[in-house]
Amino acid sequence: KPYVIDAILGEYDDPSNQTQGLYKINLNKRANIALYGMPGSGKSCMGRALASKLKMKLIDTDKLIEKRCGEKLQSIINRLGVEEFRRIEEEVLTSIEDTDGIVSTGGSAVYSKKAMNFFRERGKVFYLYCSYKTIKTRIGDFSKRGVVLKPGQDLYGLYQERCPLYERYAHHTVLCDGTAYPRYQAFAIKLIERYQKEEAAAQNANHN
Repeated sequence: KPYVIDAILGEYDDPSNQTQGLYKINLNKRANIALYGMPGSGKSCMGRALASKLKMKLIDTDKLIEKRCGEKLQSIINRLGVEEFRRIEEEVLTSIEDTDGIVSTGGSAVYSKKAMNFFRERGKVFYLYCSYKTIKTRIGDFSKRGVVLKPGQDLYGLYQERCPLYERYAHHTVLCDGTAYPRYQAFAIKLIERYQKEEAAAQNANHN
C-alpha cells in the first residue's frame, strides 16, 4: 500500500523555514525517482524542483516521445491512434538508461505494466495525487494537451480509470491537491531522504 503524505495537514507549516538542510542529500546514484499522475497533477513542476534541489538529471518522457516522433503528443495520438501511441510510449520508457534521474512520465505511462515494473525495479515511483475537481480546474481544455483518451471517454472517466492503476504501482503517494507547491516538494524530498537512508543502512549491513 502506498505511503500517503498529507501535504496540506502535514507537519510543515512554513517550508521556507523548516526544510533547511532537507535538500542536502547525497542521493544514491543507482536509483531513479519516477513521478506519475493525472495531467495537471504537477509532474513537470515537481520534476524540475526535485531535479534542481537534488542536483539530479530531469528526464521528461513526453519530450523523449516527441523527439523520437518529431511532432507534438496530440499530433502523434491523432495520427497513429491510442494503441500505437501506447506502444511507442512503452518502448521509450523502458529504454531509459539513466539511473540517477528524476523521471517525469506522461499520465498514460501507467497503462504499461512492463514500464511500471521497469521503474519499480530501478528506484521509487511517486504518485502525485489530485482530486478530480483540482485536475479539471488546472487543465481546462485538454483537447490539445496530448491526453490519451479512448473514443467517447471524457476526463472524469479517464480519472476513474487511471487512479486505481496509479495506486497499484506507486511506492509513495504525495497529496498535491492545492497550491502549496513548496510544501509538496518538501514532503517528496523527505520521502527520498528516508529512502536513501534505508538504502545506505541496507548496504552497510551487507558489508558487515
